[in-house]
Amino acid sequence: MNQVNRRITLASRPDGYPTEANFKLVEAPVPSIGPGQVLVQTLYLSLDPYMRGRMNAAKSYAPPVELGATMVGGIVGKVIASEHQKFKVGAIVEGRLGWQDYGVSDGRDLRQVDPAAGPISTAVGVLGMPGLTAYFGLLDVCQPRPGDTVAVSAASGAVGQVVGQIAKLMGCRVVGIAGDPRKIAYITRELAFDAAIDYKTEDLDVALDRACPNGIDAYFDNVGGQVSEAVFRHLAYRPRIAICGQMALYNVEAPEPGARSLRFMLVHRARMEGFLVSDFADRWPEGLKRLSRWVKDGKIKYREDVVEGLENAPKAFLRLMRGENFGKLVVKVADQRPTQGDNS
Repeated sequence: MNQVNRRITLASRPDGYPTEANFKLVEAPVPSIGPGQVLVQTLYLSLDPYMRGRMNAAKSYAPPVELGATMVGGIVGKVIASEHQKFKVGAIVEGRLGWQDYGVSDGRDLRQVDPAAGPISTAVGVLGMPGLTAYFGLLDVCQPRPGDTVAVSAASGAVGQVVGQIAKLMGCRVVGIAGDPRKIAYITRELAFDAAIDYKTEDLDVALDRACPNGIDAYFDNVGGQVSEAVFRHLAYRPRIAICGQMALYNVEAPEPGARSLRFMLVHRARMEGFLVSDFADRWPEGLKRLSRWVKDGKIKYREDVVEGLENAPKAFLRLMRGENFGKLVVKVADQRPTQGDNS
């Protein structure tokens, strides 16, 4: 075992878009464990938009990362030492152990992963937090009905690609909004969305008129900003809107004016609800069981954007902030090698 634990820490708080200077790679000895604890080697690190908010000092639904502390993040890894009755050496687990090679846990924040369910990287993707976010946000918040027109922004991303496919399974017409010709081709040709809009090159109002002639019955919002402003102008009667993320606003240096199209919420009697996947924590087994079956049956496809090396996590995160990732962004930190005492 490598005796050095590399950690990516928060060196400074960004003003607007983050830069590599906001992060620092530090080395320390691999931590030891005590009774009831496990040592987990990170195999894959998940990079997600919510991390940008944790870099700020502002009050939010979760505490910010302290300066000098390890960046927060979900990982899938392998138990390499254990003093915990539930987790054996060799077990594959998922948890929020942050941007580092090795993490210690008391088990309360770990979920055992079945490698037979799919590639273990999916435990932080389609069969993890992003997939569950799509599942509960669409089915519980948007409440799609057969024949509905469902629009989803960031449609090729980790959450959006799953939202659109579940909506199709529910008998809906799906319109994806993305910002790259390759992403547009992916969601229409491979994921079978009914229509797609490139917000970077098309007039959103014209495109939404064409793609949603009867209005939008449900909108899964991953980005906010001008994209959502346009969607609000094209709502059907009594639409449901799930606010999952506001990617377009995370890096603005000064607050933008309030939503100018909120009057359409009144006109169309819309219901808009923000949610966190943790709101549904007690139902995660239900969601994972259904998602796993859909993936196994080929009814849900997924795309991963894999970056090699923990040291490249900051640069990869900046790509995510610019919308340059294509699919679920993960960092491959280490290979899955046999561990002494591994019975998996």
